[in-house]
Amino acid sequence: MTTTPVVQRISECFVKPHGLTQVSNQICHLTQWDIVMLSMHYIQKGLLFKKPTPLVDQHDFIENLLEKLKHSLSLTLSHFYPLAGRFVTHKTQDPPSYAVSVDSKNSDGARFIYATLDMTISDILSPVDVPLVVQSLFDHHKAVNHDGHSMPLLSIQVTELVDGVFLGCSMNHAVGDGTSYWNFFNTWSQIFQSQAKGHETDVPISHQPILSRWFPNDCAPPINLPFKHHDEFISRFEAPLMRERVFHFSAESIAKLKAKANMESDTTKISSFQSLSALVWRSITRACSLPYEQRTSCRLTANNRTRMEPPLPQEYFGNSVSRVSAETTVGELLENNLGWAAWKLHLAVTNHNDRVVLQSLKEWLQSPLIYQLGQPMDPYVVLISSSPRFNMYGNEFGMGKAVAVRSGYANKFDGKVTSYPGREGGGSIDLEVGLLPHIMSALESDEEFMNVVSVSNPLC
Repeated sequence: MTTTPVVQRISECFVKPHGLTQVSNQICHLTQWDIVMLSMHYIQKGLLFKKPTPLVDQHDFIENLLEKLKHSLSLTLSHFYPLAGRFVTHKTQDPPSYAVSVDSKNSDGARFIYATLDMTISDILSPVDVPLVVQSLFDHHKAVNHDGHSMPLLSIQVTELVDGVFLGCSMNHAVGDGTSYWNFFNTWSQIFQSQAKGHETDVPISHQPILSRWFPNDCAPPINLPFKHHDEFISRFEAPLMRERVFHFSAESIAKLKAKANMESDTTKISSFQSLSALVWRSITRACSLPYEQRTSCRLTANNRTRMEPPLPQEYFGNSVSRVSAETTVGELLENNLGWAAWKLHLAVTNHNDRVVLQSLKEWLQSPLIYQLGQPMDPYVVLISSSPRFNMYGNEFGMGKAVAVRSGYANKFDGKVTSYPGREGGGSIDLEVGLLPHIMSALESDEEFMNVVSVSNPLC
């Protein structure tokens, strides 16, 4: 019986922002959008690269790469200095108060790990299911964001494979959302490439992060929470044993799906992503074999930046996301067509505006709620997160374009779908789907779903 190779940690260190300034000593207060994430997991996303060929000296290559990554990371952190900090909770008894913030001053910085794994790129990408070992390519396994009081808010794990390098990044989700995460990653890549061209420190960056936190007009930071101890709002969720698969959808396939959804709804307003989300919602719900009277919902993650009046810049660093939801019965969802489901999602997205966002924030301030991963979901929920609009494959670190994007254990449950741009671009999309094994088997036998799935070979 052959044993699966395991990730071996070789070394670790901490990286601080280059040239600490006075501004990085400021306390950064968490907003409502940040605080709700405290019991969720870190964001764990990473890129898999091929080693350059031919390699004259493996040791020199990796040593050189690690030094360049650390130096460019230090320069990047000078723009994103909250990521080098730690959380602090300020508590008083009279008057009672409980507030969480980021302290960028009293911290070791971001963690940087070098590890090895005796596997090839093909071992990671060829299996039908995402191998379990991929979870080991990230630090902060099962950590919740509140752990950022004692753990780094950012940890980079560079894992050397036989013929590749995996760059895994774990970022505290209470510090920033997916837009913030990929702006950090894109900036790091940009600085790395400028450094390779001989620019040492003063590297101009395309999207300077805006670090000042946004609060509603009637809310002055810090936000006082109605708690005395974190045990009141932190829970540890253990995901059930699931199968994870990455399904690829070509631009052509998605265009046909969009045309079908719009035709069936007699409109032109339904987007490509709403069409694909409707397909996924219907297909997973059908695979679950739920009673027709059972309620089911599809939740999408909406970026609030463009919905605010005035809009927040895309460079706003922090959380600015809400979940928008369409809900119906299983019977209605499956008896109606794709266009019907896509239109429900379209309305949910369209109706999510500045007024709705501000009202939800007002209600939250009156009764603060912290998201909990382990809460039983009723109705049955398909949650689609991340975005194919994020620039993932534009990140290069001296090894060309990544061959794949993968994620860790974090924030996964039965019915969770993570969206990525397809490697070939052009509007193609990859969906990473996590389901209980028997539901995944049913999905793989679903003709409506599998007819839209395209063949992808990232190894070419």
